[in-house]
Amino acid sequence: MIKGITLVSAVSSADTFDQLNSLLGALGFEPGKGWQDDKGRGAAHLAPLGNLEFVTGRPPAVPPMLIEVTQLDQVHAAVQKWMLANYRTEEVAALLSAPELTHWNSRLFTVKITTGEAEALTLGFWQSENPLHNKPVAVEGDLSAVGMRFAIVTARWNAVITDRLLQGSLDGLYRSGAAKADVEIVRVPGAWEIPSAARTLAESKRFDAIITLGCLLRGETAHYEAIYTEVARGIGQSQQETGVPHAFGVLTCETLEQALDRAGVKAGNKGFEAAIAAIEMVSIQKKLAVKR
Repeated sequence: MIKGITLVSAVSSADTFDQLNSLLGALGFEPGKGWQDDKGRGAAHLAPLGNLEFVTGRPPAVPPMLIEVTQLDQVHAAVQKWMLANYRTEEVAALLSAPELTHWNSRLFTVKITTGEAEALTLGFWQSENPLHNKPVAVEGDLSAVGMRFAIVTARWNAVITDRLLQGSLDGLYRSGAAKADVEIVRVPGAWEIPSAARTLAESKRFDAIITLGCLLRGETAHYEAIYTEVARGIGQSQQETGVPHAFGVLTCETLEQALDRAGVKAGNKGFEAAIAAIEMVSIQKKLAVKR
C-alpha cells in the first residue's frame, strides 16, 4: 500500500536553497518535480530508497538529514571539491568534517551549508561497514577449489597467447586450493577443435568444470566470424546439454597486441578469470543441489 516517503524541510534562505540544490545536483541526485509561486520555491531530489526514523529518550546523534551512499571517500572528495568552489579555503575546514567511524557500525561525515547570515543547514553522508547491508540475499559461489576437479582445453594455435592463458588458469586454480592431480590439461590443434574435446570431457563426468582457452585473431583468417560463432555455440551447447559448467576463455581480438594485453600484459589474464569463474560456478551448482 505504501509507495514512497518524502521528507519536506524548510530552508532558511534563498541562497542556502540554491546552494543545497547545487550540491545535490553535483552529486548526481535525480531531480524530481519542483514548483515556484509568488511565496516561495520547492525542489525535489529523488533517491532509490527512503526511511523514516524516530528517536526518543535522547537527542539524535546525527543530523536530521542523512544520505546513505556507497564509496564514501569518493563522495567526500566530490563534496570537498564543490565546497572549495563555493567557499573560501579556510571556511571549508570548519564546514566539512572528515569521514569517521560511528557507534552504529558505519562511517559518517557532515557538511554545513551556510550563507553567513542564515542558520547553517547540516547534511550527513554515511556508509554502512556491513558488506551485506541493504543487499538482497542471494546464492553466490565461494572461491575455494579444494576437492574440485577441472579439465582445461587449450588450443596450440597462437601458442604465444594460449600458453599465457593456460598459466593464468593454473595460477587461479592452484591459488584457490585445487590439487595438481585434480587438474587435467588437454591440448587441441586450434579453437575449432575446442568444443569437441570439451564435450568429450564433460560427458565423462570426471570433472566438475571445463575451462576452454584459445585465441582467434581477425587478421589471420578470412572466416574469423564463422569460426568464433561455431566455437562459442559448441561450448555453450556442451555446457547446457551436459550440465557441467564451461568457463569461456577464448579470446577474439583484432591484433596480436590486443591479445597479449588480455593475456596478462595490460588488461589482466583472461585465463585466470576463466578459472575463477569455473570455481564459482561449481560452488554455486553444489549449493543449488543441496537446496533441492
